[in-house]
Amino acid sequence: MTKPNALPFTVSKTENFFDRLGDYVGDVFYDMLPEKGYELRDEQIYMAFQLEQAFKNKRTIFAEAGVGTGKTFVYLLYAICYARYKRKPAIISCADETLIEQLVKKGGDIEKLEEALGLNIDVRLAKARENYVCMKKLDPIANKTDDEDILRVHDEIPDFVFDTGASMQSFERYGDRKEYPWVPNEKWEEIGWDQLQQCSTCEWRHRSGQTLNREYYRHATDLIICSHDFYMEHIWTKESRKREGQMPLLPESSCVVFDEGHLLEFAAQKGLTYRFNFHALSKVLTGYMGQDVREESLYLIEDIIGMNDDWFDLLEEGAVAVEGSERHEITFNSKLKELAEKLHHNVQELLEQLVFDAELFTIDDYHIKIIEEYLEFFSYGLSILLRDDEGIYWLEKTDSETSLVIMPRLVEEVLRKEVFSQDIPFVFSSATLAQGEDFTYLADSLGITSYDSFSVNSPFDYEEQMQLSSHVEVDILEKFESIHKDIKENNGKTLVLFATAQEMKAFRKWADEQQWDFPMLYEGDREISETVKGFQLEESAVLCAYHLWEGLDVPGEALTQVIIASLPFPPKDPVFQAKRKHVANPEADVDVPYMLLRLRQGIGRLIRTSNDHGVIHIWMTEEDKQKYFAEIQKVLPVKIT
Repeated sequence: MTKPNALPFTVSKTENFFDRLGDYVGDVFYDMLPEKGYELRDEQIYMAFQLEQAFKNKRTIFAEAGVGTGKTFVYLLYAICYARYKRKPAIISCADETLIEQLVKKGGDIEKLEEALGLNIDVRLAKARENYVCMKKLDPIANKTDDEDILRVHDEIPDFVFDTGASMQSFERYGDRKEYPWVPNEKWEEIGWDQLQQCSTCEWRHRSGQTLNREYYRHATDLIICSHDFYMEHIWTKESRKREGQMPLLPESSCVVFDEGHLLEFAAQKGLTYRFNFHALSKVLTGYMGQDVREESLYLIEDIIGMNDDWFDLLEEGAVAVEGSERHEITFNSKLKELAEKLHHNVQELLEQLVFDAELFTIDDYHIKIIEEYLEFFSYGLSILLRDDEGIYWLEKTDSETSLVIMPRLVEEVLRKEVFSQDIPFVFSSATLAQGEDFTYLADSLGITSYDSFSVNSPFDYEEQMQLSSHVEVDILEKFESIHKDIKENNGKTLVLFATAQEMKAFRKWADEQQWDFPMLYEGDREISETVKGFQLEESAVLCAYHLWEGLDVPGEALTQVIIASLPFPPKDPVFQAKRKHVANPEADVDVPYMLLRLRQGIGRLIRTSNDHGVIHIWMTEEDKQKYFAEIQKVLPVKIT
């Protein structure tokens, strides 16, 4: 094994780093990997040459490479060498936790690269806050619940967390969602971090799992792996965290690789989202009233709390549920706008009053900072809402909470300024980046004006390895019966992909009444990597999911059939409605490109190695067949039978 942070090749003072890197990469793909049993692939070597130029010239590159190209090895090799050359870690940003797991799991791509090349790679995970247990929520729940899943999590929290006198040297990392795989997603929401938590004022802050994990990954020397959501949160909060005397979420990097980079725009929009919980403003302002403040401030606070109540009442009255989505659409009428303008004006006035209250020294600086931060957040979110055609907004409702969500419609300007202005290499890697070999759509949506690009096809013989058939849905129960029959005939070993969570739930309700000869696994029942692991190990299992169109990598006999239960069109929710509103032909410019890209990703789950084989079933309505069959056939690797 090479020493950590040492280049795996020598560079003398008279030699150029990139010349030596090119020689080394050539040795790796022509000699070292084939000696370890890996196939020599022309597509992989071509990709390596293209990436070398991007790193050398600090360019942004769209690297579209089909399944089986070995693209992960290529970008990992360049990222590691470049990180060691620049003495700054490379960031690998993945679409979701499933993709991250493929990289870091035992027997995953990073471990394979270490073993094949004798490398010792320092790789650390940077996860979003939602992936860590929140002690402020868990501890009180554990004291009053009899739920065994939650009590088991509480029992496994290390002792030092509860010992306020414990030495920092005794602290260890804990609290990652992955450590508690038995907890279903719905229960995790009760004990995991959420948007309403004020971490900066929390008594558990310095002993929280989130804090300790963050301190660990910041010291990575080779790779920091995170999700697109987390990377965008880092970008949007970087300056505000610096102003508040906090470290940015991620350290400076030598380069960034976006794996499944076509999904970055959605993460960017999500990262810039403003979420207003009905109770949050009242909670913050009630805390303000509890301080020793002037009478003028108290009257203004009471007005704002009353307006907030009226505003949310109006929002709920006009909210319409969106089928296939948890979002409720809002019609922003003149009455709502007028109330929002008054609310915005009063919040601005209160921010000015806060300055006078602070000068009286009757409120400690810490509380002033928290109140000011939330009011500025609230005010800026409202300003987006009030500017015509700049915001996308919707209501989210649960049994106990109502939240207004505001998101900017376009993110390209912010991305251009905050991300792609950096003088470092950016690599977009995916099997699906282009629209008919044209990368303009993706580049424009991300604010990228100058880039390199290439496409290479998969080396697999799909004609020999894959069968593909389509089915027309007439009746949903008949469709479920047919899916049942195909699963039984294949003896399980099946991935069933649904377009929405609601569709999967409908199938599950029906399937629970049927007789199955093998385990039925459903996304959300356990932590996702544990669910996938169970699917891989139980060779006859069936996995039902609605998120795993990308990232799932299950080679071999555990997966020999993929059933696509319906075409994966985007939902009619406010985000996509805003996209549709601003194009000439919504169907051709938004719906169909999204569906075809996601369909290609779903089909890509079946054949992962040159020895894999299997069948794919695609379900569609008669209307879908008439309108889209020809376009679907164009993007498929084999003809539909």
